[in-house]
Amino acid sequence: MNERKIDIKNKLDGGLTFKISRFKEQIKKTKPHKHEDYYELIFLSQGEGFHCIESEKFMVSSPDFYFLKPGQLHYWQFTSIPKGFVILFKDTEFNAVKENVLIDLIIKLKDTTRLTFQADKYPSYLLEEIFKEFQINSQYSKEIIHGLLKALFGKLLQIKAENPNSPNQPQPIYERFVQLLVKECPRLHKVNEFANLLNVTPQNLNIICRKQTGKSASEIITNQLLLEAKRYILHTDNTINEIAEILSFSDASNFVKFFKKHEGITPIQFRDKYFQ
Repeated sequence: MNERKIDIKNKLDGGLTFKISRFKEQIKKTKPHKHEDYYELIFLSQGEGFHCIESEKFMVSSPDFYFLKPGQLHYWQFTSIPKGFVILFKDTEFNAVKENVLIDLIIKLKDTTRLTFQADKYPSYLLEEIFKEFQINSQYSKEIIHGLLKALFGKLLQIKAENPNSPNQPQPIYERFVQLLVKECPRLHKVNEFANLLNVTPQNLNIICRKQTGKSASEIITNQLLLEAKRYILHTDNTINEIAEILSFSDASNFVKFFKKHEGITPIQFRDKYFQ
């Protein structure tokens, strides 16, 4: 008996960490597939049909927006010609320390699976400008694109806030986890601490996180801790002992071991690297 594996597509090859393209204007039913290691943001200005994400089936009602996380399974079945844009990016596209505002916007947006727009709210201007700058690919294009992305993500969060009852997230536990992560990290470090607050088992929290992001709950917590650490190391004059205390480590030695394990250098070396 032949095993039928789920297709894994990679639209970010050749070392790319960001890409924007126009949505293919054709009526076609796609096979269920996944995208690994990158996020996919889909903006539809036109189109009708269905979009299935994991076990959720959405009726496309353009203007529409979908936010797919790494490892999520999805497929399309259109009944009219779709138009719009697709934005792909990896976490490594953004500097975790210098672009903390942009990254915070992405974190706040991650609990969203779908947003519907009023016709006049569809961000066509921002999308066209990002696409144009990506095609130009000249000096400062990356900085311009990141500035436009900040405006785009801000607009999406603004629309989301105005429509709190719009169908968003098939995993409300993950949404609450992200909110707790921003609020309680670095006070809390352990998966079981967050699981207790969410009234789920650590195993279930890990399953939910892997389904949404391809990462375990522990990896997500670690990434948040490292981000907080880097902000304090680079943007304050606090000593390593003081930062360790702020980040709720038992002592500076444990903090240094944690940081070196994940970054390959000590906090002092990391600070010196940026201020040579």
